[in-house]
Amino acid sequence: MKSTDNTIARQIVALIQAQGWPAGTHLPAQMLADRLRVSRQPVGEALALLHEKGLLTRERHRGFFTARPLAEPLADIVRGLGLEETDVVTSVYFRIADDLLRGELPLAFSEQLIKTRYGLTSAQLNAVLGRIAGEGWAERKPGYGWEFSSMLTTPDSLLQSYRLRLALEPAALLEPAYHLAPAVIAQCRAVEQQLLAGGIATASADQLHDRGVRYHESLVEASGNRFFIDTIRRVNRVRRLLSYRSMQSRARYAEHCKQHLHVLDLLERERNDDAAEFLRQHLQHTIAALSSIDHILQPPT
Repeated sequence: MKSTDNTIARQIVALIQAQGWPAGTHLPAQMLADRLRVSRQPVGEALALLHEKGLLTRERHRGFFTARPLAEPLADIVRGLGLEETDVVTSVYFRIADDLLRGELPLAFSEQLIKTRYGLTSAQLNAVLGRIAGEGWAERKPGYGWEFSSMLTTPDSLLQSYRLRLALEPAALLEPAYHLAPAVIAQCRAVEQQLLAGGIATASADQLHDRGVRYHESLVEASGNRFFIDTIRRVNRVRRLLSYRSMQSRARYAEHCKQHLHVLDLLERERNDDAAEFLRQHLQHTIAALSSIDHILQPPT
């Protein structure tokens, strides 16, 4: 199984989840190639791989379709499909993140710079850049080279992202057509309970981040407001780097899980006003907690 197949397959899985595509959604290879900025051949190979693993269905002369919606945390899906990255790729991914936050990497960079600086093979380079691009903190420039997002280089960026969420998320719960499906409530509740049962200590940074992202995006998606939904997905993509660093301190996570469960209980009872106010307080507490661990958000010296 080629590393490049796995990389593109992971990106396709992430796209299906991020877009909330339901079962039966058509996945044209050219559309995916355009979205992921790669050629059609590796996309076709990745689609075939995901079909073999049961994530997609295939119809003669029509192509590939989603077999089911993806509500689980992305890290859990990837691990279940056997698409995890190698230790080298994961290690270099976090080294690049640290070097970027230190200011030791230019915002505009070439593939050769990354390959040489970190001693990567071509397959490892593609895997690392594929993950970074898929998470939204770097993108290929038109013509030649790559560029990191300038929004990710200071600890205050994470706090700014939370202030945006403080304005948006409680408002989403008050939208007229708001409806959080019972199945989604059950899924979110199960994740929080698993973390309280010991998962906080054992989960990877990826898993903790994806769990939080999926929970809060689920709340906003239930609003049916496409502008809210698009905004929360964008802000979650660009805050990933500093979010990882904040997870070095996990003392606050048990209380976060309990607060998440309380919001779900209120929404299940259709007490949206109370849920919105409690969610506002929850986000304010998180902002205060992040302010208290500013030394962790700073890049290592």
